[in-house]
Amino acid sequence: MGSFKSLEYRIKARIAKKKSNVFIREDFSDVGGYDQVGRALLKLTRQGNLAKLGYGVYAKTKTSQLTGEIVPVAPLPALAKEALQKLGVKTLPTRAEKDYQEGRSTQVPTGRLIGVKKSRLSRKISYKEALIYYERV
Repeated sequence: MGSFKSLEYRIKARIAKKKSNVFIREDFSDVGGYDQVGRALLKLTRQGNLAKLGYGVYAKTKTSQLTGEIVPVAPLPALAKEALQKLGVKTLPTRAEKDYQEGRSTQVPTGRLIGVKKSRLSRKISYKEALIYYERV
């Protein structure tokens, strides 16, 4: 695990204390330099303590009871909404979610389409093959 004063240890301790499931690189800017934090987050990702969701976006992990592999602690759509909120992007319900909630459709939305208020958003959020898409609302 490393010494108590190592950057990796301090980042790991901060992650354990936080209630949030999503972390961005800027959350650790007071702990060390940009490149140092990046290397520590990469090491924690390789160890299975974090899952990388996108550029500078990480999520807490757990061991799956079904497969035994490392997976994020929450579903990808929930993590993506939390990450977008941390990045300052306002999320809204999509048209499909509104239609389903108002009874105009019986199709349950998958949640992998997130409504955003911005006209242009180029941030990619994904885990393994699952990718989040955006709909301008």
